[in-house]
Amino acid sequence: MKVFITRQIPEAGIRLLRDVGIEFTEHTEKRDLAPEELVAACKAHDALLSVGGNKLNADFLQACRHLKVIALMSAGYDNLDVATAKALGIPVGNTPGVLSNATADTAFLLMLAVSRKAFYMHKRIEKGEWGFFDPTAHLGIELNGRTLGVFGLGSIGTALARKCRGAFDMEVIYHNRSRNEAAEKELGARYVSFDELLSQSDVLSVHAALTPQTEGIFNAVAFGKMKPTAIFVNAARGSMHQESDLLDALRTHRIWGAGLDVTNPEPMDRNNLLLQMPNVAVLPHIGSATEEARGGMARMAAENIIAGLKGAPLPHPIG
Repeated sequence: MKVFITRQIPEAGIRLLRDVGIEFTEHTEKRDLAPEELVAACKAHDALLSVGGNKLNADFLQACRHLKVIALMSAGYDNLDVATAKALGIPVGNTPGVLSNATADTAFLLMLAVSRKAFYMHKRIEKGEWGFFDPTAHLGIELNGRTLGVFGLGSIGTALARKCRGAFDMEVIYHNRSRNEAAEKELGARYVSFDELLSQSDVLSVHAALTPQTEGIFNAVAFGKMKPTAIFVNAARGSMHQESDLLDALRTHRIWGAGLDVTNPEPMDRNNLLLQMPNVAVLPHIGSATEEARGGMARMAAENIIAGLKGAPLPHPIG
C-alpha cells in the first residue's frame, strides 16, 4: 500500500506511517500541484494525504475512485466534495480539535494587535517615524469588559471565548446553527440572532465552517449593522467576508478595525490597501502554525490513512 502526500509534513505523521510499514511519496517541491498532476500522482498510489487547498472536487474523485482513503491535514474540508466521496465509497477524514488552541491564539493576537494598531506602529519604526511624542495620535482602544461576539462557537470559538473571558473579562455572545450549552454553562455565553451578533459585538470573531450559507455573509449589509467602534476578526475562511465591502467599511469608519488570518482572495496581493491601514492587522493564514498543532495534525492524518488502508473505520472521519 502506497500513500501520496502533497507536502512535506511533520515527522510525527511520517513516523506513524513508517512504523506500520506503509510506503509513501512526499511532494517536496515548494509549489502547488496542478489538478492533472495530482490525478496522475494519485493513480500510482492507494491513498492520499492532502495538505493545503488541493481541489478534491467531483472530477478529481471520479478520476481517482480507486483511492482507499483520503486524509486531509486540516480541520476545514470545503475543498473536498464530501457527497461525491461518500457516493464512491471513499472514506475521508480530517484533523479537528488539535488546532483549536493555536487558531484561537491567532484570533486573540489579531484582536489585540488591531486594538492597539500594533502592526502599523511597528511599520512606523521601520520608516524612521518614531519621533515627536503626540499624546493624541494613533490611539487604540481597550478591550476590558467589552463584548466578544463569536460567529461559530465550536472548539476554536470556545477556546477564544475562554481566553477573552480570562484576560479581559469580556462578555460572550454567539451565533451558531445550534446552541452550545456547554459554553453557555462554562462561560456565560449568550445565544443571539445574527443581527444581534452584528449590532452588539465590540469584537466579532469568525470561526464557522465555510458553507453556501456562510460564504460572503460578512458583506456591506452586515458591516453596516456593526458598531462604528467594532473590530472584525476572521480566522476561519477568507470567502466568508467580501473584501471590497470590508475595505469600504473601514475607509468610511462604519467599523473601527479588522484582523485577518485569512483573506479573499488568498494569498493577498502585497499592494492590497488593507495592508496600509493603521487599524488593520493581516497574517498569512498561520492559525495552526505551531509545532504542537501541526505535529498533532500530521499524526491524526496518518492515523486516518492507516485505518483506511486496513479497511477499518477512520478515527477522525468527516461527517
